[in-house]
Amino acid sequence: MTWYWFPDNTVLCNFATVSRLRLLEEILRGRGRWVEAIEAEAGKSKAIYPELGMVSQDGWLGEPIEITDLNESRQIEQVRRAVFGGSPQRPTQHLGEAQTCHVILNWSQFRGSFWITDDRDAGEYARARGITTRDTMDLFCEAAVEGLCSAEEGFKLLHEMTRLGRHLRLPNRPADLQ
Repeated sequence: MTWYWFPDNTVLCNFATVSRLRLLEEILRGRGRWVEAIEAEAGKSKAIYPELGMVSQDGWLGEPIEITDLNESRQIEQVRRAVFGGSPQRPTQHLGEAQTCHVILNWSQFRGSFWITDDRDAGEYARARGITTRDTMDLFCEAAVEGLCSAEEGFKLLHEMTRLGRHLRLPNRPADLQ
């Protein structure tokens, strides 16, 4: 069974902030996937982070997973509103989170996959339902262990992300990434 890794748009933006989307691609090692709402969010975010336009073009997250079943769409909408606080006035607000959780929980080919998000509340919801959840700092731990970047470089990049306005968990020292 293949376990896929589904990065949230927050994670994509974090890496784009420091121009390191190629590092994210290397960390995912062909396991990356995304749902249609995350692809759409990344498309909107490319106005701020133009590099995000290359993710879809290069295809390293695969084709966006589309939810076409009306019953599933209703379930996703219920979670989007009740759990994530999405409003009827903003129909795409938190849609990516709801779609990702739904796919991981309900589609057999994605069951057991990881969700990568820096949204703490969304992560708590996912963990409570048994979804393995990681964040950007966890990805840098993976990168350091795999030799894709040094712990020192990862430490600097994470702190640079926050300096540039991103909100994520930070290590206290480079050794925390090993």
